[in-house]
Amino acid sequence: MLKWGLVLLGAVWWTAAGAQQTFGGYDCTEDCSGHKAGYDWAQQNGVSDRSDCSGNSQSFVEGREAYVEDPNRGSDEDDDGNDIDN
Repeated sequence: MLKWGLVLLGAVWWTAAGAQQTFGGYDCTEDCSGHKAGYDWAQQNGVSDRSDCSGNSQSFVEGREAYVEDPNRGSDEDDDGNDIDN
C-alpha cells in the first residue's frame, strides 16, 4: 500500500510539472513571453478589435487577441499565476 502511494505521488508530480503553460487560454511554446509581448503591444497601441491582430508570430498575435478579449487580465502572469519573464 505504501509503495503504491509513492508511485501515485510521483505520477501526480510528473503530470503537474509537464503541464502546458497557457496565456489567455492560448497554449504557450517554451514560455509565454511572446504572448506577453503581444498583449503589451496591443495595450500600448489601443487595439480593440481582433481584426487588428495579424502578423507572422502566432504567440504575438494570440497575445494581442488575449488583450482584446480581456484588457484587464494583465500580462505579468500566465493563466496559472506563474510569472512570465521578459
